[in-house]
Amino acid sequence: MLETTVNKETAKLGFIGLGLMGSRLARRLHTLGWKVEAWNRNPEPARALKQEGIGSVRAVAQLAASSDVLISCLANDTAVHSVYFDRDGVFSEVKPGTIIVEMSTISPELSQRLHDRAARRGVHFLDVAISGSTPAVDAGTLTLLAGGDRTTFERCIPLYESLAKQWFLIGPGASGIQMKLVVNLLLGVNMQAIAEGISLGEHLGIDRSVLLDVLSKTAVIAPALVGKFQKIKDNDYAPQFPMRLMSKDMDLVAEAASIAGAELPVTNVAHSLLSAAVAYSGDLDLSAITPFVADLSVAMRRPDEKVA
Repeated sequence: MLETTVNKETAKLGFIGLGLMGSRLARRLHTLGWKVEAWNRNPEPARALKQEGIGSVRAVAQLAASSDVLISCLANDTAVHSVYFDRDGVFSEVKPGTIIVEMSTISPELSQRLHDRAARRGVHFLDVAISGSTPAVDAGTLTLLAGGDRTTFERCIPLYESLAKQWFLIGPGASGIQMKLVVNLLLGVNMQAIAEGISLGEHLGIDRSVLLDVLSKTAVIAPALVGKFQKIKDNDYAPQFPMRLMSKDMDLVAEAASIAGAELPVTNVAHSLLSAAVAYSGDLDLSAITPFVADLSVAMRRPDEKVA
């Protein structure tokens, strides 16, 4: 471990973005003894966390100027670009030597722009993408996928230890987010495959609870997706990872594939179906693709088709 490792006792953490994931990340760091101050464009989430002892500031530039380590977890490219590049954004006031850990799922192109601007400012920048949804944040079992300088990556290990069960340096700047797009491609396609499997099983007359119990014991279901089975059993689609964010990530996958020249025929079909589902239930959990597929089966049935 490097002597310059980020120190929980002395480091001032500035946390940007208090949405579904960000608020939990900030709360976990605070609970584990880190000195956390936060900023959110809408002040209401910051006021809620203040009741738990997490301080907040009115301006993101103020947070950038006063923090040793900045962590951001924002919704999309538009939000990230504004927070960092606006006249009163992070790069207007951040001090040379500051470490920035950018955890939003954004385009590789924007991530690379952030790395480049940070380097010109003398700032140490990492893109550290998150694999795992809200239960994994609460349990401290995330997987982190980083891009950037190895020395900076290793300096931040105490932060990772507070949030995750494993962390990987994928390569240079923007490679963490590139790896996240690969991971989320599989998540998006596989969740839809599970929804279709459930639809087929139920049409064949298999009880849903039996179907899900048996599937969860097979080698074909990834552990991250087994966690969705109880939600499907209970018809409880309160968001852990909202479908609209999965759709946004699939947009990024499609864009990255187009730029790189990768052909993704199955992903393209899944992307289209997910986009259609978002119009009906975008704020629900990704697992809500299951009832959408079931309803689609009913809607596409021929008028003369009999149901067993």
